[in-house]
Amino acid sequence: MYITKVQINSENYPTRAQYPFNVPTLRDASTLTITKPITFFVGENGSGKSTLLDAITRKCGIHIWDKPKRHLAHGNPYETSLADYVEVKWANGRVPGSLFRAETFHDFADFLDDIALCDPGRLKYHGGHLLNVLSHGESILSYFGGRFKIKGLYLLDEPEAALSPTSQIKFLNILQQMETEGHAQFIIATHSPILLSYPGAQIFSFDSTHIKEVAYEQTTHYKIYKQFFTDRMNEE
Repeated sequence: MYITKVQINSENYPTRAQYPFNVPTLRDASTLTITKPITFFVGENGSGKSTLLDAITRKCGIHIWDKPKRHLAHGNPYETSLADYVEVKWANGRVPGSLFRAETFHDFADFLDDIALCDPGRLKYHGGHLLNVLSHGESILSYFGGRFKIKGLYLLDEPEAALSPTSQIKFLNILQQMETEGHAQFIIATHSPILLSYPGAQIFSFDSTHIKEVAYEQTTHYKIYKQFFTDRMNEE
């Protein structure tokens, strides 16, 4: 365990009228006590889970790789400011880390491949392959399989986006291996009931006005999928 607590100091917000300070789950002060090396953030689109993940990343001093914006038509001076109002408690000092975003991974993989073409030794850090000669899902798993072997804090935003159900299970196996080895901590924002089923994981739900810790079976995602398959079975 590297970080054990995340505190949102909403009383100091400069405004409550603009994003991210107007997101319902982030409006009030709250403290997330992290007790497991595998932690999930779950909630509907717009619920604030990715926003908080981004703020934690910035607060931890982890570089965020992103494409430059093409325009500022919807410019927001507060867009990345939540980190200024978040506190992170480290267990025994800072460690390196990284942020994975499904939406930018293809371009990031191109960047890594360009580096590896000049320095083939870099391939060992993302599975021994040039990433973009693989399918999108295969390249993500290859990247995870290599990157997670390095000690650190890993923040992942919707890693399931390009993963089939079978690949999601392979991803769970990677998490299990990393947890057994004990050198990595994960905070993962997800919509996937498969990922949320990871045994013993800690789950924070963003599906009400306050962030709260829930059991797997209490998540809206689990309930929706269970009801869907129950209804389908009843129709047959």
